[in-house]
Amino acid sequence: MDTTISPTQQQLDHWIEKYIPEKDLFFLRTNDLSSFQNDLLGTLVLPRSEFFNHSSYNGIQMVNSYMYWMVSKEAEFIIVAQPEWIGSLPADKRNELFTLQYELGRGLVGPISLLSDQYSFPKDYVLEMNGEKLGVLQKEMWMKLSTSIKEEIVRKTAQQYDEWTSLQPPASMPTHLVTYANTFSTEPGANCLAATLFAISSEPSLEEWIIHEWIHGDTFMQKLTQALFTKVEDRFSAGDAVVWSDEHSNVQHAAYCIDGQLFFNKNGQTFFNPWKVVDWMELEEEWKRYTPSVYRKKL
Repeated sequence: MDTTISPTQQQLDHWIEKYIPEKDLFFLRTNDLSSFQNDLLGTLVLPRSEFFNHSSYNGIQMVNSYMYWMVSKEAEFIIVAQPEWIGSLPADKRNELFTLQYELGRGLVGPISLLSDQYSFPKDYVLEMNGEKLGVLQKEMWMKLSTSIKEEIVRKTAQQYDEWTSLQPPASMPTHLVTYANTFSTEPGANCLAATLFAISSEPSLEEWIIHEWIHGDTFMQKLTQALFTKVEDRFSAGDAVVWSDEHSNVQHAAYCIDGQLFFNKNGQTFFNPWKVVDWMELEEEWKRYTPSVYRKKL
């Protein structure tokens, strides 16, 4: 049976505080840089190779908010600016820069049609593309918005990441998962691999911290092996981990099978992605571009 889920007010307040990073980032192609050559006082311009390997710009919330994984490979330079810089640009330059962010796939750009009052969004941060009005979020303008508009934006944004509906946890769900099932995380980073490792834990009181981690593929597989899980050719059953991999055998997703039909799952590492109870049909559709394998604990 379907159930509605939602973040707590405390979580919403935290999302509002953390969603927009303290520094503004703007992505450019090589031939775009000359257009802004006279406007870069007070900024840093980093080449792509240095930027994506720089510890200052790879914090999990910055990665999530700006959606690095969606940024085009054409983006060769990144302007790092203090929040007030964008407001100092002439309107035409600001619009040109916002257009580039849309074209290059940067996060924090989305349709203002989602808002109940579109006129509540500052017009200087509205970009019109192909007949659609898009809002561009930046730190300084965000700080000036009313709390009600901020809350509506984070709510609507979160619902673009994942539907706020889930399935009721079955009675057979392991007790250590009951607290997390159909809830949201306050902090960013917790991902599907961490959720699966916590689900299979034989000592959850010692390993609860793991569910809040941003686990990568090799670490996940090593921990799965340590827990005595091996790949089987059977259909999944209660207690199994299902792991999706790409054509290069890189782990892309994992979920824990609760009872042979329902799964404990988290679809991403943002705080907008809840820990949910889902069925196989939903998982199969969501991750159909990858190949699933079943891992079972040796008895």
